[in-house]
Amino acid sequence: MDIKEIQNLIKFVAKSGAYEVEIEKKDFKITIKTSSNSSTTIKSLPVAQTLSNEQNSHVISNQEDNNDYQTENEDDKYTVIKSPIIGTFFRKSGPDKPVFLDVGSEVKKGETMCVIEAMKLFNEIESEMNCKIIKILVEDETPVEFDQPLFLVDPS
Repeated sequence: MDIKEIQNLIKFVAKSGAYEVEIEKKDFKITIKTSSNSSTTIKSLPVAQTLSNEQNSHVISNQEDNNDYQTENEDDKYTVIKSPIIGTFFRKSGPDKPVFLDVGSEVKKGETMCVIEAMKLFNEIESEMNCKIIKILVEDETPVEFDQPLFLVDPS
């Protein structure tokens, strides 16, 4: 892992809200910890033993209890659509393509709402219901965690 990859990993961890990420490879182990005030600590150690393929790239991510989206009283009638995977959130399928939806958009069941890129795979996230978009809770091209709220919708 070169310095550029480590810097990108630090930025990803800082944006994701995770407070600890640990990666083990054949010849090294790196742990990135952030505290609540967004400072980052990095610890890197050489690893003497060879790890099996399953352990070759092991990531542990602990996130403080901010996965539950607390809505205001007026928003209680709405439904929260959460991320089914960890990755990078995209509102459109390509740089020159239009966004899938905006606030106020009517979405039909099965329609693509966004794309989440995980490990170079682009996963289309489809609506599980007919609904209207009330709020988009994530900015385009930002990292998202599993079960992180993405949209606030009004089911119809």
